[in-house]
Amino acid sequence: MYRKQDLANDVVKRTGLSKKAAKEMVDTVFDIISNQLNDGEDVDLYGFGRFSITNRKARMGMNPGTKERIEIPTSKNVKFKAASLLKYKVNN
Repeated sequence: MYRKQDLANDVVKRTGLSKKAAKEMVDTVFDIISNQLNDGEDVDLYGFGRFSITNRKARMGMNPGTKERIEIPTSKNVKFKAASLLKYKVNN
């Protein structure tokens, strides 16, 4: 599993930044993406992919333990669609 800390370490190796600066940079990028999505904006990273928000309608469900019917409220979900270039790099 590749973690956020691993990403920061790779930034250090490739750029020569300090570990602290690389971690702050990675955290900042993730915060910016999260904030844009929270504001309802899609985030399109050319050559990587697009993050967007989808809305799920409220629906009826069932508690598997009690078999009681429950209402599942509306929710937002993050959707990611990989760019063609990313798909190509992964498959070659």
